[in-house]
Amino acid sequence: MAKSSARDSIKLTSVDELFSTEESRADSQREKVLDIPLSEISDFPYHPFKVKADEAMLEMAESVKQYGVLVPGLVRPKPDGGYEMIAGHRRKKASELAGKETMPCIVRELDDDEATIIMVDSNLQRESILPSEKAFAYKMKLEAMKRQAGRPSKENSTQVGQDLRGKYSVEILGEQVGESRNQIQRYIRLTELIPPILEMVDEKQIAFNPAVEISYLAEKEQQDLYNTMQSEDCTPSLAQAQRMKKLSQDGRLNVDVIFSILTEEKPNQKEKFQIRRERIDRFFPWSWR
Repeated sequence: MAKSSARDSIKLTSVDELFSTEESRADSQREKVLDIPLSEISDFPYHPFKVKADEAMLEMAESVKQYGVLVPGLVRPKPDGGYEMIAGHRRKKASELAGKETMPCIVRELDDDEATIIMVDSNLQRESILPSEKAFAYKMKLEAMKRQAGRPSKENSTQVGQDLRGKYSVEILGEQVGESRNQIQRYIRLTELIPPILEMVDEKQIAFNPAVEISYLAEKEQQDLYNTMQSEDCTPSLAQAQRMKKLSQDGRLNVDVIFSILTEEKPNQKEKFQIRRERIDRFFPWSWR
């Protein structure tokens, strides 16, 4: 019985291993580009970057139709089968529009945080990024970085996620994307906006700074604000947004107050009476001044 146990514990080298070279074994570990059916690739969960069938996408689809996908996407295998797209959502959409059935992809084993960071970094390289895309991307990457740092993640907190250099995750992220620590946090504040107001920010109907102040309003207050903006065809200035934030914090903001603030005359709306200097000089000689 003892001999049998000892024999069973010995790991025998397989025939393939016996006759394979070190180079071939190393090659088997390298990442390869595979043509994967589009039907087997699902989008990254909560992907913050919009994939629109706009003019640029149609041009990409035409290029894919003629030349194929020149840069492979990056996917990771899913536990229940199939693949999850990490980088290449636009290429996948273009392939679908071009009538392709497969797409070249690199398959890589990644945990959730690694996948999130790569997904965000690959998309932040784009030339045009909407405020909402940047807001949710910064939030997702910051939370992943905090988890990787081995500290508990707390939304919008800079007191967690230090690395070995003593820097907080938000500072490291700021260095990576060329934004200040404060600006990163201000972008993340936009994720607190209700969708229709956030869409107005993307469409440049509301400026960034007032939008950050509005994000501190409760959801119902934001909905009342949105309804008032739509009915009165106006948006708040920075000063008005700051006043509403303060009133909200004091528990004194309601739909009537919002209406009163939005419909008041702004300084830049007041009519200015201008007279040309030559006409003034005719009646008021320089000696009078």
